Amino acid sequence: NEAESSTFKANLDVGLHRTSTGARVFGAMKGASDGGILVPHSEKRFPGYDIETKELDAETLKNYIFGQHVAEYMETLADDDEERYKSQFQQYIDDDVEADGLEELYSEAHAAIREDPWKKPERSNTKSKEEWKAESKKYKTQRLTKEQKEQRVKERIAELRAE
Repeated sequence: NEAESSTFKANLDVGLHRTSTGARVFGAMKGASDGGILVPHSEKRFPGYDIETKELDAETLKNYIFGQHVAEYMETLADDDEERYKSQFQQYIDDDVEADGLEELYSEAHAAIREDPWKKPERSNTKSKEEWKAESKKYKTQRLTKEQKEQRVKERIAELRAE
């Protein structure tokens, strides 16, 4: 009972997100739950839950965690519509990621997270505070006098007549 009272308890607040079966918020909740946080939940919303047998198919859930549903979609789209595949998965193509390599990619990502969960992205080309200020400055344009406006209209009319 001591171990149960020392676990961190959290409730899932989805806000305005859709709570359909297989939604990403439940994947995040599953990760938190597997990580040791006590999140009161039911397995009914996880991918792989069968309504008739009321059982969770762990293999289907594992396939979703490792992106196999995306790999299947990649293969289907590559066979059916090559042009749409190239537009849909352009970043994967640029990074030389194929459908067969998705599980390995996710495994490496999970291992890297376990190795250093607090790792921060490297900032190579960050701007200083002064550079951001200079970039965001807005200048008010000088108002034109009546004569300048009339001259501008005459120039535009002349431009249109020349065409």
